[in-house]
Amino acid sequence: MSEATPHDRRYLWHSARLVLAVVLLAAVASWGGLAATRIWPVNTQTDYFSAQVSLTPGIGQTSTVHTPTVFGDIDVEFDGPLPAPGIEAQVQVRQEITDLFTGTRLDVNDFQPDADQLAGAIEQAAAGLAWRFLGGALITAALVAGLYAVGRRRRSWAKLALAWLIASALAVGTPGLASYLTYRPGALTAYRATSLLATVQQGSGMMAAITGQAQAAGPYIQNLFALSTALQNEFAPQEDTREIGARFLLISDMHGANYYPLVQQIIDTEEITAVIDTGDLINFGLVEEGQLADIYTSIADLGVPYVYIRGNHDAASAGDEKFLDRMAQIPNVIVLEPDEGEYVEAAINGVTISGFNDARYFNEEREDFGTPQVEIADRFKEATAGRTPSDIVASHQPYAVRRLEAGALTLNGHMHQADLDGQHVGVGTFSGGGLFNHFIFSDEENDDTGGEIEGQPYAFDILSFADDCSVDSLARFSFRNLVSGRPQYDDVSLVNGSTIDPDPPQDRTCGPEQSLSVTPIEPTSP
Repeated sequence: MSEATPHDRRYLWHSARLVLAVVLLAAVASWGGLAATRIWPVNTQTDYFSAQVSLTPGIGQTSTVHTPTVFGDIDVEFDGPLPAPGIEAQVQVRQEITDLFTGTRLDVNDFQPDADQLAGAIEQAAAGLAWRFLGGALITAALVAGLYAVGRRRRSWAKLALAWLIASALAVGTPGLASYLTYRPGALTAYRATSLLATVQQGSGMMAAITGQAQAAGPYIQNLFALSTALQNEFAPQEDTREIGARFLLISDMHGANYYPLVQQIIDTEEITAVIDTGDLINFGLVEEGQLADIYTSIADLGVPYVYIRGNHDAASAGDEKFLDRMAQIPNVIVLEPDEGEYVEAAINGVTISGFNDARYFNEEREDFGTPQVEIADRFKEATAGRTPSDIVASHQPYAVRRLEAGALTLNGHMHQADLDGQHVGVGTFSGGGLFNHFIFSDEENDDTGGEIEGQPYAFDILSFADDCSVDSLARFSFRNLVSGRPQYDDVSLVNGSTIDPDPPQDRTCGPEQSLSVTPIEPTSP
């Protein structure tokens, strides 16, 4: 056998380089196709859900359809002859899901699309992904090949075109064939549902289950109160002989979850005088939501005044006041802005409260949200000009209410985070954001936060006024894992009222002997 000549070695080396270049170009083109689906995902939908579908570049997610949802994650795994690109579908709830709220009980099966809907959505997603991947791969391969050609003195356009064609065919054909052979019903090997979704699928009556978990959390909340009382006894000034004139439970952003058994527990344990709710009581601005979750009856049964201002999720369109009107029908509810531009001031145990509704509504689209907030704040300021500011001024949006002054403090919700800045109090979300709000789930293997919504603790405050109408204290509570049935301590703090209201009123008396009153706020003459 004769030895290879230098010419043969050069030919083999040149061929190996060419093959390697084609393989690398095909790999780069594949990444370009994947990137195209990530940058421009496919939008597909069923009656109640929409999804943005893209391919996932992670090696560990090959041959898997991954769907993260607010209830948990769904992973459908396939076993084909070739590893196929992973698919990710970011699912969102459509407003049409509120059509289900006309029923008396919400079952998990109501959410499931029928076979024809699902097949149509899958077909649309598959076609869209294929075209995006094809375009991204071809363009990426052309750009890389073009840059390579620009950097060389001697160019062989024929060879370059051939390399581009072969690389593009490999980049598109290989994952396309793998996907075609893998994503078939017969190749399905595993279906996994994680976190809340796995729990919800085991039964029905989702809203009723949430109410039960709220009731089960009662003993845990008792322990938080015991810790708060110990803090107060340890750090309260011993010479303080004032009595408590009123205790207000501050809640916000319930988002359609009936946690009122827990609210009732807090009222009974802490001798709450009234509840102040800074909005987003529901999700889609529809009266039927409150009926479905039995919110109206639960509020009526609390046995204390319920002061309410509307959040941006509590209206379905501009000028929509249907939910406001339904809340106003509950005997113990005080709506601080019952109609647009018309305000009332509530006096509860001598503490005065006023506020105004959010300017926004569910699913509103606009570029400038700041201007409407300035306008509603200015309108409230004009309506209350010349009056003694209320002890508490409440609104849903922090940007609006921070523009105003109050006798003691201002309140807002909306941010889902507890905040305290001077005389301004931001109230956290009482329900952890509710089941229909899309947040990131934490690592379920972590016992501390497994199965819960990361960064969204359940939070509420208890604001106490002394009998001289000064702020006595602000007790702040937050906890986690209520939905999964494993309540867990997060934070308890007690704030001295003098740091919030350093200039308390003089010659006033607050207490149960002061009768409840609701007074319209009339514009004063200049």
